[in-house]
Amino acid sequence: MNALLKSIFFVFLVLFFHQSYAQTSTSRKQLFDDNWKFRLGDYSEAKGKDFDDANWRNVDLPHDWSIESKISPKNTTGGDGGFFEAGIGWYRKRFTFPESFKDKLISINFEGVYMDAEVFINGHSLGKYPSGYSPFSYDLTPFIQFGKENILSVRVDNSKQKNCRWYSGSGIYRHVWMITTHRIHIPQYGLNVATPKVTANEATIQVTTKVKNQTNQSMTVTLNTKLKIPGSNKTISRKSDIKLKANDAVDVNQVIIVSKPELWSVSSPKLYVAEVSLTAKNIVFDQNAVQFGIRSINYSAEKGFELNGKLIKLNGGCVHHDNGSLGAAAFDHAEIRKAEILKAAGFNAVRTSHNLPSEAFLTACDRLGLLVIDEAFDGWKVAKNKYDYAMYFDKWWKKDIDAMVSRDKNHPSIIMWSIGNEIIERKDPQAVQTAEMLAGEVKRLDPTRPVTSAMTTWDNDWEIFDPLMAKHDIAGYNYQLHRAKDDHKRVPARIILQTESYPRDAFANWKLVSENPYIIGDFVWTAMDYLGESGIGRWYYSGEAANFHSSPEVFPWHGAYCGDIDLTGWRKPISHYRSMLYNDHEKLYFAVREPEPKPLEIKLTDWAVWPTWESWTWPGHEGDSLQVVAYSKYPSVSLCLNGRLLATQATGINEEFKAVFNVPYAPGELTVAGVADGKELERKTLATFGSGAHLVLSADQKNIRANGQDLIYVTVQVKDDKGNSDPNANDKLQFNLDGPGKIIGVGNANLKDIEPYVGTTHQLWKGRALVIIRSTQEPGEIRLKVSSAKLHERTLAVQAIK
Repeated sequence: MNALLKSIFFVFLVLFFHQSYAQTSTSRKQLFDDNWKFRLGDYSEAKGKDFDDANWRNVDLPHDWSIESKISPKNTTGGDGGFFEAGIGWYRKRFTFPESFKDKLISINFEGVYMDAEVFINGHSLGKYPSGYSPFSYDLTPFIQFGKENILSVRVDNSKQKNCRWYSGSGIYRHVWMITTHRIHIPQYGLNVATPKVTANEATIQVTTKVKNQTNQSMTVTLNTKLKIPGSNKTISRKSDIKLKANDAVDVNQVIIVSKPELWSVSSPKLYVAEVSLTAKNIVFDQNAVQFGIRSINYSAEKGFELNGKLIKLNGGCVHHDNGSLGAAAFDHAEIRKAEILKAAGFNAVRTSHNLPSEAFLTACDRLGLLVIDEAFDGWKVAKNKYDYAMYFDKWWKKDIDAMVSRDKNHPSIIMWSIGNEIIERKDPQAVQTAEMLAGEVKRLDPTRPVTSAMTTWDNDWEIFDPLMAKHDIAGYNYQLHRAKDDHKRVPARIILQTESYPRDAFANWKLVSENPYIIGDFVWTAMDYLGESGIGRWYYSGEAANFHSSPEVFPWHGAYCGDIDLTGWRKPISHYRSMLYNDHEKLYFAVREPEPKPLEIKLTDWAVWPTWESWTWPGHEGDSLQVVAYSKYPSVSLCLNGRLLATQATGINEEFKAVFNVPYAPGELTVAGVADGKELERKTLATFGSGAHLVLSADQKNIRANGQDLIYVTVQVKDDKGNSDPNANDKLQFNLDGPGKIIGVGNANLKDIEPYVGTTHQLWKGRALVIIRSTQEPGEIRLKVSSAKLHERTLAVQAIK
């Protein structure tokens, strides 16, 4: 072919591709959550295109069918799964692509389906994916009938129980995306940004873009990369010309130097954006973008963990993936709210125990400056439950590690990868080989972050783990931080992180972390209450069953009460104490320990702390001595009742920053003051609930987006005429909604209350309840009406805005 013909052919090829495939950034990835059909049960014929699903339920994703079920001790999930139902369910969705899309590449991406999902397109099986937490994708291109209706069917099998040690949920509980690209394109997770060299004056940014040519023709394209500077209109650009062979892929590395970079940190999480496009002759074939942060991480036994060269002690909390009353459903707003609550509670780090989190949660952590340990597995080859991930480990571990690291490595919030938790075979030499295999694969995909996993034993065989710990960059200790000093003498180079701890040990752990550079942090079990692992963190009364958590005897407990934050998002007293230990923005707090109901005694389980409440309303206890506990970063605190000074106590480090007062109960106002050099610097007051009880509704945002995905959380409380809360209110509430929204979750923080989380009624507990409203696609006013038999109806109005 002569030069003229080559040139004519190239122009024709470019114009043809542009006409047929050229994409915009908005059309590349489309949310595919609306208008699914769902039915619980197994219907093998539902994979077929002509199956009649007219009588099936209409659902919009995310969807968790377990949270809709009746909590019962007869359910096969048992206490591990919160006594919810599981089973098998089917989803079906109709869609159409025009004839003009025939030469495009079309794939479907599932962010998470619990579990063992098999996906069909027009009756053809695309494959099974057993993990309930990993994202996965399928190429639909060969099977789509263009210009005609297509049917996507998904069979979800969560019937093999038990398969998880906590509440998993069931169904397509995370987003689904339809991805449409040119045959010359950037594949999923094909855009990666690293910051190999960072100083205050200059940062080296390495942008690696995979470019694929899935045509039978060679092509030269230009990769345009643009960095957008946070808080400004400035950009930095690079261009690279790429020669693509037919049906080939190349990785393109571009280095960009940023002067005076805006560093991503816990206190100032600055985010850059890398935008890339593939063009030829000014025709755009593909565009993509990713947020990233410029930051450095370093770790050593001598200096500890450093972010941008500054020492950071990790005040961390472990979290499971559920969203309380929503079950496992991963709405963006729910995931963002979770991260915001954790940050507001004083945590600077979170461990995603024991599985991959949602993309929305990690994006929120990026924006808020919340550090993340991203965890892959609860177990490896040996099972903890009969049908758990051990069944799939040998075949699927690599796919799931690759899914985690490939999806998540652009998130600046992630500072560590965790490859496991309390592995059953940890005393077996085989575990050392497995750890080396897993860590090696993580390092192949991302050599920039350390690898850890969580280990424990409650016997004397601790040194036996030295070879296993040596396969990790950072050794994770569950509940064993008291061994750290001896371990440091034996293995001086070991960097230690307590990956789980008892809430009651907050001060002892803080002291070890703060005094020893080789101990880089502590992660409490847990940061938030969660469903499943029923009864962990519970207290009980003498005469009740003292069984280990998750045993059938703990029913009606159906969740874990070991969190610093309860199921509604309210911070328990232990949360304020932990925050004071690690932070300076909160210096004074007090609450009252629940008195024992004589002759019974209150008994605590291992993860429990004494039930303590922000309340000076204790009817029936007049004259009884109540214990008032004050947490303080001031040298001392003074306690007054109805204006009369009762006592002053020191609250320095020798007192563990707390004081306990015995106070005869009398209604009125109880006040604690923080004192330094004889001067009162801050005070807090608890007042007895008085007259004029009425409902108070408060929403977490003023408006809601009319996109079918946004949520509003409404807290319901009972208050008196002076605004004091009634901590003993337990009224049964009725919820009614008018306008373009729907109630998708209700609840309280009582993990013994088995009233459904999906409904229009619920009981107050400790004077609080929660209602969660989901928007529709329509704008307008949404009016929530709340009433009870004793209290007047109250209405809250919010606007749904397009």
